Amino acid sequence: MVSLAYLDPGNLETDLQAGSSHRYELLWVILIGLVFALIIQSLSANLGVVTGWHLAELCKAEYPTWVRICLWLLAELAVIAADIPEVIGTAFAFNLLFHIPVWVGVLITGSSTLLLLGLQKYGVRKLELLVALLVFTMAACFFIEMSIVKPPSKEVIHGLFVPSLSGSGATGDTIALLGALVMPHNLFLHSALVLSRNTPSSVRGIKDACRFFLFESGVALFVALLINICIVSVSGTICNSSKLSPDDSAKCSDITLDSSSFLLRNVLGKNSAVVYGVALLACGISSTITGTYAGQYIMQGFLDIKTKQWLRNLMTRSIAIVPSLIVAIIGGSSGAGRLIIIASVLFSTIWCIHCLSIQTAFTESSD
Repeated sequence: MVSLAYLDPGNLETDLQAGSSHRYELLWVILIGLVFALIIQSLSANLGVVTGWHLAELCKAEYPTWVRICLWLLAELAVIAADIPEVIGTAFAFNLLFHIPVWVGVLITGSSTLLLLGLQKYGVRKLELLVALLVFTMAACFFIEMSIVKPPSKEVIHGLFVPSLSGSGATGDTIALLGALVMPHNLFLHSALVLSRNTPSSVRGIKDACRFFLFESGVALFVALLINICIVSVSGTICNSSKLSPDDSAKCSDITLDSSSFLLRNVLGKNSAVVYGVALLACGISSTITGTYAGQYIMQGFLDIKTKQWLRNLMTRSIAIVPSLIVAIIGGSSGAGRLIIIASVLFSTIWCIHCLSIQTAFTESSD
């Protein structure tokens, strides 16, 4: 479930832009970014396993009230900023597949997410199974796309392991790729999800659990890496093809989520555009589920709100749906949300590291 933050529509759009402008040269950025993500995510998981509390609960216990409220607001801003491109990306998928307005797609996304979150009453494992199914659907779609365009394997491997920033705008696209991999709410989510597992209280049991969650995160992020490679490779191969018409080349120069579907349909045919739409839909729905789930833990941990689960889901979902709907009505997704995420990641990382350094919490849990 945690890996979906690295497969959201924001990642999809930056991958498409990086591939169209630089082919496979920036694949190394994704590799390095996900390696660092694995390190930070493992720290977050260790925090939950060792202390028995998730990050939001530890922040509530460690900081005074006024600091806790400020941290909660920053965390909510991070969730909203991450959720806006996810919700609007899903709305673009509905628009592509069913030709409905984007703002209507936003409303459908919000209601469908709440319905899918109803699986929580059957346990977290059922929700994780649903998310795994959506990830498999998304992966299958992009691997099908990759098999159609057949990118040169040597150039893909070279771009993955040999750093390069040649070409106009390479630095900006590198920052965009790294920004798309910055997901501060994931730290709250991961530290909470590990608490649903039955972890032994012995020192050896805790160490074994930490190793298991590291392996589990590694496998999940490796799958995320493969899918991101597929997206960049598909975009880089299509947009740099010698068979492109001048009109298609113009579309590649400013490719976005809502325009890339038409480009794929023109170049690869109608069926490929449908495949792209299904992948975008799976990508958006699964990432909005995890965003809402993270928002629940943030609200519950920082504010200790005791309320019914469906009401908490509705409150968390509405926080992101309202700005997404406004953005969709005014003119689509903007890049302002990404700036909030980049600013917020510093705070969430500091909280995680600070809580990991609290000797009393680790001592009490080991006793």
